[in-house]
Amino acid sequence: MRFGKIIISIGLLMIGISCKEELDDRYENPDRTADATIDQFFTAMLNNNRVRPQYWEMSTFINWHIGVYTQSVGFLNTEYIYQQNEAYISNRWDDFYRPSANGSGVMALYREIEKAYAALSTDEQKSVEVFRQAAKVVLYEQAAQMVDMWGDIPFSEAGLLNKTGEVVYPVFDSDAVVYDTLLAGLKEASEYFSSAELSSSTQSVFSTQDILLHGDLKRWQRYANALRLRLLMRISFVNESRAQAEVTEMLSNPGVYPFPGDVAAQYDPDNDDVLLQPLVNYTDDLHIAFTDWTNYPAPYFMLEEVLKPVEDLRIPVLYDKYGQTMNGQFVPNSGYNSMPITYSQTEQQINLEKFAILDSGTFLYNSKLPGVLMTASEVNFLKAEAYERWGGGSAVDEYTEGVNRSVVFYYYLNNLNQSSGRKIAPPADATIDTFIANAIAPLYTGTQHDKLEAIWTQKWVHFGFLQAIQSWSELRRTHLPQLYFYTSPLTGYELPPSRLTYPGNEKTFNSNYNAVAAKDTRDGKVFWDVQ
Repeated sequence: MRFGKIIISIGLLMIGISCKEELDDRYENPDRTADATIDQFFTAMLNNNRVRPQYWEMSTFINWHIGVYTQSVGFLNTEYIYQQNEAYISNRWDDFYRPSANGSGVMALYREIEKAYAALSTDEQKSVEVFRQAAKVVLYEQAAQMVDMWGDIPFSEAGLLNKTGEVVYPVFDSDAVVYDTLLAGLKEASEYFSSAELSSSTQSVFSTQDILLHGDLKRWQRYANALRLRLLMRISFVNESRAQAEVTEMLSNPGVYPFPGDVAAQYDPDNDDVLLQPLVNYTDDLHIAFTDWTNYPAPYFMLEEVLKPVEDLRIPVLYDKYGQTMNGQFVPNSGYNSMPITYSQTEQQINLEKFAILDSGTFLYNSKLPGVLMTASEVNFLKAEAYERWGGGSAVDEYTEGVNRSVVFYYYLNNLNQSSGRKIAPPADATIDTFIANAIAPLYTGTQHDKLEAIWTQKWVHFGFLQAIQSWSELRRTHLPQLYFYTSPLTGYELPPSRLTYPGNEKTFNSNYNAVAAKDTRDGKVFWDVQ
């Protein structure tokens, strides 16, 4: 079997991965030119440190920008807290379009797959179709994030240098049009995975190269369906008729449209969620990323307004009480208390030790944290919203199951830790059931707006900083929970933005920027932000 060889400079496409021994047999040494195949390009797409919660993504992008806008991390109330760092924003943008040490450059790699695929015979194309479809799902998930952060983006003409060898300054495709493309492609991918039959040799290669879902076609089908459900609910206030019709079709036909977590067996994050695990020889952690800009304090609203009032079971694995050193001895704080968000920067810095911080075992010193792409909890919350707004199922059951699974998920993350930090035994099923029945289910009451607020608030808690981009998108779509933000004295940057502005290089070198320049403002809105 042939996998579409094409001569390229691997040093340009896979920079920074030569030391990753786990992948040595999955794609070629990046320090030399070699024959790269479609299956190897696919693995390179997956190997993305913008998906994994590693230092550069967390320190320069999440903790500097998106985590602040979502209050999923702590931060100091400085004058410049809401101002974009242009170098870091440009770096994040570039890592979608071309490979670097921090991002896989999914667009460039996907174009290489398209080029190699086009050079194959019809029979050869059939043998590698599984890689093309899975690669499309990977690209579309990342493209949706780009739209959600910037709005219009270069998409249909992006990366053509890799595909055709032509230098093309790509147009900025409308954000709504890109979403249409993504939704259609995800449906197509789901249909493919539902009935695909692979030869034993293709299945063997796919299982080896697939470092995300390990060659499981049914998991790829469920993942594509979940992404489509996410995007349909994202557009449900701007195009409710379409969202309602397509979501209702999906939820009414579970045999045709299965989702993560639908399997009857007990929820298991390893098998039900879509998680990009760190490479086996990765030993770093996030404590420096969170101390760089003082992002380790426990976020006020999440801890004080949402979790503590219900004595949430997730508190011990989300946060550490922290403490002060007195007379040379560490004295733990008496409880889980968050620093008031109204403090000035000076007050914050003086009082840091008096308040809770992110948990060391779960987050700060956990080298085994995976990149979180989709969880069964998110699917539950998406279903809960759909059922609450349009009927067809039990919204409260999906809501409570989403919280139940979120509890299990965060204890799972805590117990992945193999180095320093606390490992806490997960609560018994009966304990979780009691918590859900007595503390979470009673919150689902009142008007439809009140019930939706309960769903959206719990989804915001569940996303946390590990899915901060999804959290920011949902906050702008729903405007719930209603967060209080410190008002910066810096003119034009008083509050968080409603979108990111384009990087300087894109403005300077892409002649098509002029078509979107008028709406390139930090208070502009992505097309689905209409509430």
